[in-house]
Amino acid sequence: MYNAIDLSKYIVSKCVADGHPISNLQLQKILYYIQKDFLQRDEVAFSDNIEAWQFGPVVPNVYYHYCGFGAMPISIIKDTFSIASSDAIFVDKIVEEKRKLNPWDMVAETHKDDGAWAKVYRDGLGNHCIIPTKLIKAVG
Repeated sequence: MYNAIDLSKYIVSKCVADGHPISNLQLQKILYYIQKDFLQRDEVAFSDNIEAWQFGPVVPNVYYHYCGFGAMPISIIKDTFSIASSDAIFVDKIVEEKRKLNPWDMVAETHKDDGAWAKVYRDGLGNHCIIPTKLIKAVG
């Protein structure tokens, strides 16, 4: 298990090295998809909570770490982090698939009516509330 900041450093550095830098919005959704994938394999990718924010699932400490980039791609790597090769197989696949998507399509995908975000956010009543990992695993 990782912490979300370290995992985000891996993701951001991979994307920059591959010539496909991502925005903070994309990073947040990619972290969500990674956590969901790990949970569905009865593992946990990172220990940090994911919260239901207006534009979808967010890991707050990662959001604030990269918020200086605004909506622009995160193109400067200050720190890097390595993950186990057995984890990189799953993480890299998700990163490479999802970074191609329009960020707003990713928002729409995480906002599906029967999804974990929608069940917690509830038209703003659950804004900034934690999305339980059991719910992410069960309904994504």
